[in-house]
Amino acid sequence: MLTDTDIIRQVLDGKINAFEVLLERYQQHVLRIVKKHIPFDLVEEVAHDVFVRVYQALPSCKQPERFPQWLSAVAVRTCYDFWRERYRKREVPMSSLSEQQQRWVDRVISTQSQEAQVRHDTDHDGHEALYWALSKLSAEDRMVVELVHLEGYSHKDAANLLGWSTANVKIRAFRARKQLHKFLTHEKNAPYSRSLTDV
Repeated sequence: MLTDTDIIRQVLDGKINAFEVLLERYQQHVLRIVKKHIPFDLVEEVAHDVFVRVYQALPSCKQPERFPQWLSAVAVRTCYDFWRERYRKREVPMSSLSEQQQRWVDRVISTQSQEAQVRHDTDHDGHEALYWALSKLSAEDRMVVELVHLEGYSHKDAANLLGWSTANVKIRAFRARKQLHKFLTHEKNAPYSRSLTDV
């Protein structure tokens, strides 16, 4: 079986059809990444965008032997760009959350293990409240929170996926948590941009 390096070399030599082998080999890998960040009904569309970007950027893949890691970074950055382009301002009050959802929010932002709470809580109200809260963040901060706090990536690994410095990720992770706390506790009656339906 051809290695990723062999296939990449073929594509760069003009054998465009060889790219289909990479697509089939890594389709599920890309879908798993995209499903973690994108609304379900748009997963296939964004995954398609990932492979378009991969094909276009293939000449810039400096370490073909590390293609899966490079592909993962392209997938994460495509998800980030999706949110950056999609966010539109809409007025949604915190009061739109049910009492159960607000109680879940209070548990999540408590000083106890926020990451463990988020990872293990499968309660529907919890997910709705979490998505609502994430929609208040910028696209950059949202991706950092999802990667570091929800998926458990280290600051360094998240930085590699996003193409940012580790310091930038650390600062954004700290700032995003403070913003979430502010959104969910100090401004419960204030209108916010974006709605649950956009998440």
